[in-house]
Amino acid sequence: MCSLTCTNIQILEEHVDLHLEEHSFSEGGNIRDLELAQRLQTEEDKRQRSEEEKREREEFKKLQRQYGLDNSGGYKQQFLKNMEREVDRGRMQPFEYHKRKADMMECLAFGIDDGKTKTSGIIEALCKYYQNENKDVRRVWLSTGVDHFHSSLGDRGWGCGYRNFQMLLSSLLQNSLYNDCLRDTTLIPSIPKIQSMIEDAWKEGFDPHGASHFNNRLHGSKAWIGACEIYSLLTNLRIKCQIIDFHKPTGPMGTHPRLFEWVLHYYSTDNEGGAKVVCTSKPPIYLQHQGHSRTVVGIEEKKNKTLCLLLFDPGCPSQEMQKMLKQNNDGTSLKLLRRFVGSLKEKQYQIVAVDGVLSLEEKAARCHASQVLTSEKIP
Repeated sequence: MCSLTCTNIQILEEHVDLHLEEHSFSEGGNIRDLELAQRLQTEEDKRQRSEEEKREREEFKKLQRQYGLDNSGGYKQQFLKNMEREVDRGRMQPFEYHKRKADMMECLAFGIDDGKTKTSGIIEALCKYYQNENKDVRRVWLSTGVDHFHSSLGDRGWGCGYRNFQMLLSSLLQNSLYNDCLRDTTLIPSIPKIQSMIEDAWKEGFDPHGASHFNNRLHGSKAWIGACEIYSLLTNLRIKCQIIDFHKPTGPMGTHPRLFEWVLHYYSTDNEGGAKVVCTSKPPIYLQHQGHSRTVVGIEEKKNKTLCLLLFDPGCPSQEMQKMLKQNNDGTSLKLLRRFVGSLKEKQYQIVAVDGVLSLEEKAARCHASQVLTSEKIP
């Protein structure tokens, strides 16, 4: 135990006992230190878990707000709230507020769009413009007539998917091929009505996985929609369409030249004549990427063989779009529509393209297929 030499047995025993007591105390101290350290570590782990859970809850709430799933109301509530703000700031007179509120309530009751953000005749104006344009466009293919719709006070910040559906529908309503499919939709539906139409598709069994993301409810929310919801809605109406994924860049600098080539093929198939301006019978194309969607209404082929998409953006207000209707259009307003390969650099894009009518059997088969695909996605 130590180097001490004792001459007396009693002194030796007392000295040994002291050593044993000291050792026992030291061991007890170590145990208490260990227990304290473990308790402190447990408390620290608990605190970190609590902070992590708090961060996750806040992030989840942020995502809910971002995607309109936070139960803060939908189109009607946002419309009224934004109008009240305009009155408070002196930008709107109270009588105008009450008139617009009454108009909105009437349109919502009938389920139709008020048409106040619509611009018609742009495709026709583009046909005329390209007939006389001789600078650098070799050929151009255009969709059949499409009305432009832009976001309003009620859907600003989240309504692009619905507005693009309105654009696509405005074209289909002008095509007799789709008369039977759209016999119950002769007017452009309001955004809340479109939400109800998507819910109807879910009730029919389309895309149960996507429906569960929204808790099977869109109406009365500010929920963003994308290509899958547009596909379900169109297919439930017996409109034949397909989703094409461009899930990674296919060109340098993160570009998507294959997307442009696909659009060119879509418009030029069955339209191979030598005319410079080809006004096709093709409907426009729904184009989706993370956070936004637009409508493809045509494509240019330049004299140097480069391609340029023509896009209707629901974020572009009517005042700007109407500039293209002027008789002396010199083409400068076309910059609102033109997007070259270098302009589309999102990581992924999705296209929804319409191609005819489905029979009831084909519709049922596609509904079943969407359920099978859903079950395969879920691990």
